[in-house]
Amino acid sequence: MTTADINFPVPLPDKRVEKWPMMSSPAPTLAISCLYLLFLWAGPKYMQNREPFQLRKTLIVYNFSMVILNFYIAKELLLGARAAGYSYLCQPVSYSNDVNEVRIASALWWYYISKGVEYLDTVFFILRRKFNQVSFLHVYHHCTMFILWWIGIKWVPGGQSFFGAGINSSIHVLMYGYYGLAAFGPKIQKFLWWKKYLTIIQMIQFHVTIGHAGYSLYTGCPFPAWMQWALIGYAVTFIILFGNFYYQTYRRTPHSAPKAAKSVTNGISTATNGYNKLEEVEENGKKQQKKGRVKRE
Repeated sequence: MTTADINFPVPLPDKRVEKWPMMSSPAPTLAISCLYLLFLWAGPKYMQNREPFQLRKTLIVYNFSMVILNFYIAKELLLGARAAGYSYLCQPVSYSNDVNEVRIASALWWYYISKGVEYLDTVFFILRRKFNQVSFLHVYHHCTMFILWWIGIKWVPGGQSFFGAGINSSIHVLMYGYYGLAAFGPKIQKFLWWKKYLTIIQMIQFHVTIGHAGYSLYTGCPFPAWMQWALIGYAVTFIILFGNFYYQTYRRTPHSAPKAAKSVTNGISTATNGYNKLEEVEENGKKQQKKGRVKRE
């Protein structure tokens, strides 16, 4: 059996991206990820006996900056794919220097960078002492996406890679928009009724990813099979984790008020860093208590 007979041929790294920032070696990506994991351990210890940072203005700026970045990525991928005549069902990777192919590769590089920036979601949680929001799903999503997309950009920065990245960045526009608005506080939060639908959209995304990759494998699309199988396996883990989160947060019938509160605060939608519904209730409760004191006085 020759190498060509194997069903998992791994292409050579893309020469176009090897001199782009962060792409010559996996070391920067791994170093940043290790620092992230170190902060996960040291951050809560540092903040344990300190007052939480409010970071309201920081969260507003950060979330809406992420809206702009993800909108740019989604727009570039859509327009670049249309200009290059991409197929949404089967699109091999072109390693040419065609302007549209480079445009798509550049947008995918920015998508990879955005996953590194999203580490700040966890930093803000810890600085605000929202330790219960740093769930396994949250950490797993953030750490793996940044590392795996370095691999994607290194070997397949084009072709069908645009499909999943385009969908995900579009969802992140909605998601960061939600949390940017939520960071304004209870006056805005009462109009934000659609948080749980973000989780539903995300789960639909993972099913679409599996269907898209499975179709490509079934039809023999000349896109690297190792990447398709990796996408399927990765999406399955998210379906399980997000399904559990959705059930625990929105579907499970609470037996008591404290358990109901716990089921909300232990859940996590990917990259969330705004104010959740429980915080809104707590803030409103504090206001009512203050009003009560004034009346009694």
